[in-house]
Amino acid sequence: MKTHPVVLILLLTFSGVLPGSDQVPGPKQERPIALVGGTIHPVSGPAIPNGQILFVDGKIVEVGQQVNIPQGAEEIDITGKHIYPGFIAAQSIIGLTEVEAVRATRDYVEVGAINPNVRVERAYNPDSEHIPVARANGVALAHVVPQGGLLSGTSAVMMLDGWTWEDALLEGEVGVWLNWPNMVAVERPWITKSRAVQEKEIQRNLKRLDETFDGAEAYHRAGSVGGAELKTDLRWEGLEPVLEGRVPLFIRASHVSQITAAVNWTKRRGYRMVLVDGRDSWMVTDLLKENDIPVIVGGIHTVPARRWEAYDAPFALPEKLRTAGVRFCLSPTNSDYNVRNLPFEAGTAAAFGLPADEALKAITLYPARILGIDHQVGSLEPGRDATLMVTSGDPLDIRSQVEQLFIQGRKVDLGSRHKTLYEKYSERHRQLGIAP
Repeated sequence: MKTHPVVLILLLTFSGVLPGSDQVPGPKQERPIALVGGTIHPVSGPAIPNGQILFVDGKIVEVGQQVNIPQGAEEIDITGKHIYPGFIAAQSIIGLTEVEAVRATRDYVEVGAINPNVRVERAYNPDSEHIPVARANGVALAHVVPQGGLLSGTSAVMMLDGWTWEDALLEGEVGVWLNWPNMVAVERPWITKSRAVQEKEIQRNLKRLDETFDGAEAYHRAGSVGGAELKTDLRWEGLEPVLEGRVPLFIRASHVSQITAAVNWTKRRGYRMVLVDGRDSWMVTDLLKENDIPVIVGGIHTVPARRWEAYDAPFALPEKLRTAGVRFCLSPTNSDYNVRNLPFEAGTAAAFGLPADEALKAITLYPARILGIDHQVGSLEPGRDATLMVTSGDPLDIRSQVEQLFIQGRKVDLGSRHKTLYEKYSERHRQLGIAP
């Protein structure tokens, strides 16, 4: 194949300016590490003052006030500090996008409407500049999810440290993502389609949804019967885990009509469901509780959806769900660059009624349970991954600092582009004599 010299020059030129983080992934834990003297917050139980936590080969071995520290262990004095589990971003496109204005760096939407076979971990970029920024605020794990279309693809939980996507993968095949169709025709100045046209589209989308899963179930039945050779269909293969009940459908739905329709549809078809976004979930808490459907709240740093709603409607949503007995967790408002603000969203929820311990669980233990990874992460217990952080204070308080972060026992670099630029321009002010 002949390559045009101009094309080659352009490729070489722009390959040198694509963003990528400079942080080196942490080396594998080689000897036992004991954090001694700090207050340990296991999340699954009461805080342990003047505690000790020992982890070996990336796993927590012992937690308490008197831990058997083996000879040769690295003992780190953290007196006056606090230890928490690493935060979990319950839905994010971090690692799938870099610069929103540059199409070549956006890899979270696949072409076409039906793509349950798409696996996001294969597209995950461990060198994204967004990753160290999120890590610096204690976010150690992200549930990386696809977007777009009707069936977007299959999500995965990634550790925010690693040389390759294989290194970073904690759990693949977490669930299949479905964008529930709009259920209500609306009239707005900027909407050109008539109400009648919109209503026809609604019925067409719902019919397509049923036809898609009817086809997948027929394929599944044919495969289980055996006999004649069955031609492989990757799309239907991608739905097998849902049909077999191994993973849930993560259904994005905001309006109360969408939520109600999605719950009734999954109940009728016998699928497991996790509601994502759930802006109006407070209106149907009885329905959600009755069917034991957890909610990944789609970020609370936003404005009310309707003119008549109270200004704090998004902020108070987590407490409304908790009071109603609905399982929930929090996720970032913007799922790429604002993953860094996850702990502060939990702090906002705490300021608007959610108990502080529940706010902490909403970004640690609760997302781990909803995603099916609580046997590995989300709390500080023996047998769990040593994915934890050392902080100067309450991590939901914007004034606190994350001072150390470990992911599976690997000590992670907390530097970031934000910190580098801060130091750079602080030095300028020092040189000008206008800063200490």
